[in-house]
Amino acid sequence: MNEADRVRIVRCVWCGNDPLYQAYHDREWGVPLHDDRRLFEFLILEGAQAGLSWLTILRKRENYRAAFHDFDVARVARYGEADTARLLADPGIVRNRLKIAAAIRNARGVLGIMETHGSLDAFLWRYVDGTPQQNAWRRPEEVPARTHTSDLMSRDLKRLGFAFVGSTICYSLMQAVGMVNDHTVDCFRHRELAGSTDSE
Repeated sequence: MNEADRVRIVRCVWCGNDPLYQAYHDREWGVPLHDDRRLFEFLILEGAQAGLSWLTILRKRENYRAAFHDFDVARVARYGEADTARLLADPGIVRNRLKIAAAIRNARGVLGIMETHGSLDAFLWRYVDGTPQQNAWRRPEEVPARTHTSDLMSRDLKRLGFAFVGSTICYSLMQAVGMVNDHTVDCFRHRELAGSTDSE
């Protein structure tokens, strides 16, 4: 992308002018993702975001990767009291006891999903029949905060013992990992991702 393209480019308005936010928007948000470790990462980060801005979480993302052993599900599932204390003392992440406990609890839940469904990928993507839902929102205010599908996902995850998986969090997860294409139609990424099925 040359400098002239950078000037003319139209993005979803939510990413503003912050370079980190724009890079996330341009390279990750809405790209179909099928890697279990990265899906687990987004599940935990979306839960950590509750009550905060996503940009706050993005700025702490590398700290989260270090603190949670690059989101190794099996390792996080084995975390005990010493790990909880370590995480609560880590200034690089959101030091909320409930969110940290949920991350560990959810890792154990993911292991259960892997046993019954083969992978977290298979479990999550069945909600859209394995194919990204292509939306065509013209204005940011048209984009929903939750849908019937995210309600179902939230209900199922809660039934499996997950925490910080309300419908709004589940829909944010669906947007982030490309289960839905919620770039507005004027955004350059909307067309690029239309019909996409594989992660980049």
